[in-house]
Amino acid sequence: MRRLVSKEEEERKRKKNQTLLVSFLALIMVLSTIGFAIQSNSGGTAPDGITGNEAEYNGYKFTNQNGLWVLGNFVFQYLPGEVPDIGSGLNTMNSYQGKPAYIYSEDDRAEAEVSLNLGQIALRVQRACPEGKEACPSDLPVKTCSDNFIIIKESNTSLIRQDNGCVYIEGRETELVALADQFLFKILGVK
Repeated sequence: MRRLVSKEEEERKRKKNQTLLVSFLALIMVLSTIGFAIQSNSGGTAPDGITGNEAEYNGYKFTNQNGLWVLGNFVFQYLPGEVPDIGSGLNTMNSYQGKPAYIYSEDDRAEAEVSLNLGQIALRVQRACPEGKEACPSDLPVKTCSDNFIIIKESNTSLIRQDNGCVYIEGRETELVALADQFLFKILGVK
């Protein structure tokens, strides 16, 4: 049998439970705010000009947003000081301005990095297949170095080089995104 409880006693018990729940949630909010503040302000200026969520390189200010580095409308996974300083003689962003750019990539993340950023400059960024490449999907157009064509592929040697309208970005799978960022920093004039 259930014990009979007065309405006042029931209301008092309900308020007590609500107070405990509100106090518990408030404690979680306060502790998470303190944890975030401690993590964000961990000791002033870090190497490479990083201060909190901001970094400066060659007069360009980068802001960290959700783990990505933002410069204006451009988004990068790495800062300029974190990528290898290779690739010279690359065309500037003016060579992509208002023209279609084509991309072939063996790495989805590096392709996304280049496509997202270059898409703000170029007329469009479209996947394509290099001339002579076997096993390309039939729906992709075949392109040559007479087009703005970026080819990203795995290799044991890290390189970024320009050959007419083709840019070759090559390296180990683990470094292709960093190399893609290096290419973008070079054409934007950051490095």
